[in-house]
Amino acid sequence: MPTILIAECKQEVASFNPVLSHYEDFSVSVGQDVLARHQGVRSEVAGALSVFGSRADLRVLPAYSARSVTSGGILASADFERMAEEFLGAVGGARQVDAVYYALHGAMASQTEDDPEGYLLAETRRILGEQIPIVVSLDLHGVLTDRMLGHADAVVMYHTYPHVDFFETGERAARLLLRLLAGEVTPVTAAVTIPALVRGDELITETGLFGRIIRAARAIEESPGGLVAGMFIGNPFTDVPALCSRSVVVTDGDPERAEREARRLAEDFWQVRYRLQASLTSLEEAIRIAKATAGTVIFTDAADATSSGASGDGNPILRALLEHGYQGRALIPIVDPPAVRAAFAAGVGNTVSTSVGGALDATRFQPLPIQARVHMLSEGRFRSESHGDQWFAGDTAVLQAGTLTLIVTSRPVSLYDRSLFLAHGHDPRQFDLVVVKSPHCQERFFKAWAARLVNVDAPGATSANLRSLGHTRCARPMFPLDDAVEFTPRAALFRRR
Repeated sequence: MPTILIAECKQEVASFNPVLSHYEDFSVSVGQDVLARHQGVRSEVAGALSVFGSRADLRVLPAYSARSVTSGGILASADFERMAEEFLGAVGGARQVDAVYYALHGAMASQTEDDPEGYLLAETRRILGEQIPIVVSLDLHGVLTDRMLGHADAVVMYHTYPHVDFFETGERAARLLLRLLAGEVTPVTAAVTIPALVRGDELITETGLFGRIIRAARAIEESPGGLVAGMFIGNPFTDVPALCSRSVVVTDGDPERAEREARRLAEDFWQVRYRLQASLTSLEEAIRIAKATAGTVIFTDAADATSSGASGDGNPILRALLEHGYQGRALIPIVDPPAVRAAFAAGVGNTVSTSVGGALDATRFQPLPIQARVHMLSEGRFRSESHGDQWFAGDTAVLQAGTLTLIVTSRPVSLYDRSLFLAHGHDPRQFDLVVVKSPHCQERFFKAWAARLVNVDAPGATSANLRSLGHTRCARPMFPLDDAVEFTPRAALFRRR
């Protein structure tokens, strides 16, 4: 009975966030606990398990899982070394393995390792050998390296943004791995490096221009002889030497077609690169819009998006609202452990004098003094509205400062949905203004009912104004960091069999 080993290691980092990530920022499971971790959720591993579980002639060997609670700064060296040792120790402890499925991210980085996913794959080959089939699923925001492609038989990427196809991506990867294991296919991968970083609403695959390219990729993948096709648009905030965008096509033993299709996807992407940039509104203009709009206005603060790796303690929007005398009811999340401690010391119903913001990223944000009433205190544990995972924001305080409601957490959590707001008794629909610290405002959570959406140009470690970040390590020239960037699509081939 063939045995398939399953493991995962996932984190997306922002190099411009000065706060390091640590081992404690991950949810770690080993052995059978990995299976329990994915019960009832729509994850990649759950999708793969649904495919493997339909076969009575297979045995699944769950090895290791490390999933970051949220994105953050780069991982401290000692913490990555500990995690890698545990991961590879679990792989090495497997007695007999016939195939491997890994759920990775692609935009992970540590202080001393720019390509953790490539490292784990290279070490897996060293442990298990060159012949065993390995298929990897990755986020399309992954920084896809040649080392990853050289050690995996195939990589399978998400097709949606915002990501709603975690489960389906795991299914696709698992089905391909079973075909490899049965000797039915011989994957050959073509990848084209594109010197472009992109960020903006046109990347939303359901409604944006990028969706056209993804639909072309899916048509390739679903055609006879097509195994995988898609785009990696990298993570502009993971400033490593391999950062770029890449088109990827995997065919069944047809390198010429793989090259041709990968070049076509890359050329289409390059032609629309200018339109794949964010349109941002100044804070002053955004507040003017909010004052003049009836109904709820959403300020999308991509620059301090915790799901993209920002620190979450950005306060420029809050400061601007106070300076411009905004009188509407506003709902604003922010990370500030000292402010939370002050609120706990004051107690519910009492007034606290403290400051908010600038507690973590002190180079960008200055603490803002406020006086507020402590409305609620909590331990910060709640279920994600998106996929049911438990999130942990640490001790959390809800502060009321005039018409402003601040939900102040001790730890960053993802803020692309309403989970934090609803868990603390506040429905965004009841406010005039809501700050959403996310790259995009998702349809089902906000966009469907909001009166107006405004992408705000605020400072932060994950700003969509990419030139403001200060890249020093990625290859140059790079669009839009540099002017007059030239591009000729050339495909690199990777095959193991």
